[in-house]
Amino acid sequence: MCTTDDPADVTPVEALPSDAEWKGEVLPLEPVDELSVLTVCDNTADMLLPDQGPATRMSLARMRKESPDLEARALVEGTVPDVPLAQQGFSALVEVRKGSQVHRLLFDTGVTPDGCADNLRRLGRDPAGIEAIVCSHGHFDHTTGLSGLFGRLGRARMPVLIHPEFWNRRRLAIPGGEPVELPTTSRRALEEAGFDIIEQRQPSFLYDRSVLITGEVDRVTGFEKGFPAHQAWRGQSWEPDPLILDDQALIANVAGRGLVVLTGCGHAGVINICRYAQRLTGVAKLHAVIGGFHLTGPLFEPIIDDTVRALGQLAPDVIVPAHCTGWKATHKIARRLPGAFIQNSVGTAFDLPGTAAAVLPGTAAA
Repeated sequence: MCTTDDPADVTPVEALPSDAEWKGEVLPLEPVDELSVLTVCDNTADMLLPDQGPATRMSLARMRKESPDLEARALVEGTVPDVPLAQQGFSALVEVRKGSQVHRLLFDTGVTPDGCADNLRRLGRDPAGIEAIVCSHGHFDHTTGLSGLFGRLGRARMPVLIHPEFWNRRRLAIPGGEPVELPTTSRRALEEAGFDIIEQRQPSFLYDRSVLITGEVDRVTGFEKGFPAHQAWRGQSWEPDPLILDDQALIANVAGRGLVVLTGCGHAGVINICRYAQRLTGVAKLHAVIGGFHLTGPLFEPIIDDTVRALGQLAPDVIVPAHCTGWKATHKIARRLPGAFIQNSVGTAFDLPGTAAAVLPGTAAA
């Protein structure tokens, strides 16, 4: 995907003024000719998965041909491919093509300081080509990889889009266990590294309205109630913070196909996020949903059936549960939507081309 190398200036982030009240009007999203989502970091890596539909795998054969080599004295050959590694975190490289212009952004950065940068290298992608970074929320399994990108990015004042509550100190207080505080991203470190931090509760556009970042997501379903064991430090004490309001998603409208929704953890609820994407854009058709749906573990298993049922009603053409979706939910999604389900793996690229210009059902008139 996206073979053109035509230079193009990065369109500045277009955000609603922070003091403006967004009243729910449709925000027209420009269709794109092609969208690619490359999984840079995720919980699983499987070199034996075959290509499937829009998914192109980093297979063992490709790795032997394309990956850099590591010295391996225990092997006859003396070397072994430096394969992409899995980790308990998430990151995706997103490429957007409109005509001859291609823009690249990074959505989340994984859980280890160098995991994202190293996997980009292993996958043959240069961080210098990235034009913006979007953080789905402030949890460290989505932000720590910013550390390894310091000094490796190709532009000064790299925009980093976040929600204002991104900086909150957080902890998990699981019933019956000792509370565990989560590492917190340092504003000072990002500013000193030269990042241009853009804090926005409202929706924001990138690249001449080709990409929409949701900002804070409306919570409308009756079953997606957030993370009950999650707390935030509010200056003097730890307080319940189940909604994790900084959770945001990325939306693109692939010409003739419909919306592509990319989530990090989906703390807002994957159904809330998808419905919000439809409301924001006025586009009813959901082409693909990719990312973490946070349905793992006993606190979330009670809502798996409701979530899977609602996903069936949304009927995406492609659905890729990743990261924190969990084994039980992933298998139920696969059974409910067998034609749309694709298993994720580090190094998998989802290439989503558009069709000839078409008016989609449910698309709001310009």
